[in-house]
Amino acid sequence: MALFKRCLAEVVGTFILVFFGPGAAAITLMIAKGATPPNPFNIGIGTLGGLGDWIAIGMAFALAISAVIYSLGRISGAHINPAVTIALWATKRFPSKEVVPYIFAQLIGAALGSFLFVACVGIEAITVGGLGATAPFPGISYSQAIIAEAIGTFLLMLVIMGVAVDEKAPPGFAGIVIGLTVGGIIITIGNITGSSLNPARTFGPYLGDSIIGGVNLWQYFPIYVIGPIIGAVFAAFLYDYLASE
Repeated sequence: MALFKRCLAEVVGTFILVFFGPGAAAITLMIAKGATPPNPFNIGIGTLGGLGDWIAIGMAFALAISAVIYSLGRISGAHINPAVTIALWATKRFPSKEVVPYIFAQLIGAALGSFLFVACVGIEAITVGGLGATAPFPGISYSQAIIAEAIGTFLLMLVIMGVAVDEKAPPGFAGIVIGLTVGGIIITIGNITGSSLNPARTFGPYLGDSIIGGVNLWQYFPIYVIGPIIGAVFAAFLYDYLASE
């Protein structure tokens, strides 16, 4: 398959991920604002709905990721995550010359997902929902957030290696297993870091917020680059070691 077509598939796949995943987080905040009785403290996800908020958001991510893997996986591999691309490159499963085009495509898709979400929902997607942007929750330090993102992405990449990359994996299960894994991780660490696991997933909402007039959160962006890349690369090498004869 031509590189252009595979990159285009990455654009589309990451667009779907960011439109429906962070979009669900933004909608959750917008619903909370309009709750009856209204929320007097103007606080968001996890407060009014408790764990139910994160279950709903996690399922939105799970279904979006499953849909992308089953529809576009055979074309581009459905990385839709720079950390996954880098981990596959680090373990010599992905060519060096295609790493930058893939990551560029993922960032474009993420930006499109956020901007088109605003086009559909309106400015409250930013002023109230923040485009579902991730940031450490109160009481969580920078280092704690990096560790949480690394652990979450470690689990995600370990599952990807076992059900999608390994040639001995049973066919047909990758999409649903990977999707549900992401959903489960979000339920657990969502109230710690927002559970990004993916630099592109955070990049799109950050870009949309900063350009259209939302909160500037770029100081937190390294968390969602360093943590996911460390976790994904470590998981890929560990899996290779465990699975070696």
